[in-house]
Amino acid sequence: MSQTADEQTKVLIAFYSRSGVTEALAVAVAEGARAAGAEVRLRRAREVVPPEVMAKAKGWREQAEAMNARYEAPTEADAEWADAIVFGTPTRFGSVASELKAYIDGLGGLWAQGKLNGKAGSVFGTTSTPHGGNESTLISLYNPMAHLGLVIVPLGYADPAMYKAGTPYGASAVSFNEAKPPTDDDLEVARFQGRRVAFVAQALKAAGATATKEGQGDQVGAGS
Repeated sequence: MSQTADEQTKVLIAFYSRSGVTEALAVAVAEGARAAGAEVRLRRAREVVPPEVMAKAKGWREQAEAMNARYEAPTEADAEWADAIVFGTPTRFGSVASELKAYIDGLGGLWAQGKLNGKAGSVFGTTSTPHGGNESTLISLYNPMAHLGLVIVPLGYADPAMYKAGTPYGASAVSFNEAKPPTDDDLEVARFQGRRVAFVAQALKAAGATATKEGQGDQVGAGS
């Protein structure tokens, strides 16, 4: 049965990527979510450093401009629109990149209004080196997701792809210091993550709609 626009699950993928490795995982997560029937918004967080700092790293400014031309910046409106929010980040000293963290910090207004409570939340990430902090970075994002009221969706080992790549906390990839793209196994885990998040978000959305209808029914009964 096809879904109407109102019924369709909405997934926001908010990520930061410098060399394109994290971007590749984000695109795969989006593919998985769309395959599960979700509407997806892919958004890239913007730089928080001035151009002169970016100029010190070869290709940073050029790659940023190219990706910014492909993706809009994530906004509060995107987070409010979504039934699920998936964050993607490269590792920075074992934790989230400041560019994505700045976006998350900007969701304080929605947090204060409780508008993110009950949405699904999930994470994926990349490192330059093996054992460079992928898992610690993903787990570090669980903390702000809990504060925002998101229902955290880990991957566990619920798909055969998980026995070849990724982590139980979220999809991952290692670039080996040369912007090496994710492997096919990495991308398959990311697609599974997109499907899993879309499925959980749809279930949460349906449960919320049922609870609302039941509550309205109670009110009608009380007044009759």
